[in-house]
Amino acid sequence: MKTVQHSVRLPAALDTALRALADQQGKTVYAMLRRCVKTGIDGQTNPIASHADDRELVAEVASISTRLADVESILDRTLHSACAAYCYARSAAKGGGKSDDVITAETQRAYDRQKAAAEERS
Repeated sequence: MKTVQHSVRLPAALDTALRALADQQGKTVYAMLRRCVKTGIDGQTNPIASHADDRELVAEVASISTRLADVESILDRTLHSACAAYCYARSAAKGGGKSDDVITAETQRAYDRQKAAAEERS
């Protein structure tokens, strides 16, 4: 392979980084500079990931997020139904006599307690 000589001027910060990288990998500064140039050209010529893959990943994450919101909604309704069933069963076990408005208020308080307990755990 025929080589061509180039003169390169680097800012002091880049020179420091280049020297540190060369020391770290046990190479000369010139070998490391050549490797950095080659890697940079390869990276710009052959990008690793295409934007189509990125768009597909974003679409999948959005889909998962939507489904998670649906599951949270279902669980929330299930918790409310369980609290209502508990309050109605408790009222019946104690002999009944409570109006639906009273049981609805008890249901809401039980639901709020359960939601608060769940938030404390997370």
